Amino acid sequence: MGPVRGGVILALVPGAAWAQDCAVQRPGWDGAAVSAVQEAMFLAYTPAALVLFLGTIAALRFKSHWGSLAVVLGWTAFVSFLTMFAPASRVAAVAEGCVGSPTLFIGIIAAICVGTIFYTAPPTEGR
Repeated sequence: MGPVRGGVILALVPGAAWAQDCAVQRPGWDGAAVSAVQEAMFLAYTPAALVLFLGTIAALRFKSHWGSLAVVLGWTAFVSFLTMFAPASRVAAVAEGCVGSPTLFIGIIAAICVGTIFYTAPPTEGR
């Protein structure tokens, strides 16, 4: 067996480091793969997401341009942390299967941000 094929096989075998990452990321994980819906629900109940949801509701309620800008920037930072700036333990947990894909959550958040921007946009003259 060549070095490339041996490295690929060893990369696919879960190791002790991955098991430790799953214990950190999802302490009560039962071993089943996490779906996108389960991951979206988990991410929606994180403290950062709850604060941003409350900020979004306040910006919509008061129809605040600056509030909606702050909330959209907050959502952008949160999603950037989930995707581009994810810690190595999260990347390893995704490879193991105890953390699902955040694409559904990101799509929902993108729709919320677009709706917030359109709703709080200043009215145009002539309508």
